[in-house]
Amino acid sequence: MTGVLLDTDLGPLGADHTDAGITALHWGPGNLTTGPLADTLRRELAAYFAGSPKGFTVPLALSGSPFQQAFLKALIAIPYGETRTYGDLARQLGVSAQAIGQACGANPIPIVIPCHRVLGASGLGGFSGPRGIEDKIALLKREGAAGLLI
Repeated sequence: MTGVLLDTDLGPLGADHTDAGITALHWGPGNLTTGPLADTLRRELAAYFAGSPKGFTVPLALSGSPFQQAFLKALIAIPYGETRTYGDLARQLGVSAQAIGQACGANPIPIVIPCHRVLGASGLGGFSGPRGIEDKIALLKREGAAGLLI
């Protein structure tokens, strides 16, 4: 059964999961609707969207290559309200900025794994939200990082 986990000002969010944790966050319905994992994710996302971020503690079931695993962990380490550039992460992980951009686009759990906090050297870069860059800007403003956009 699919359904919406939480309605937000950016639209409805849904999630997928395994027994190990969250595997995806969708801009639309997902297969996670009830149970303790759904309750935790719903509560943490609601707090984030209400402006009371406490961080995300919901278990994540990350998969992928060693690079993808390291990349997702590097994103999770970017503090709320701060940003990094594609180049910063490229240097940290020893890959090209293009590889970082592609990995951001493939992030399966946006918001919880904050790919919106990664910017281009001379622009915002892209974003997976339904309104694209507008959603990225909305998330950065929510986190008080809007001064970086001017």
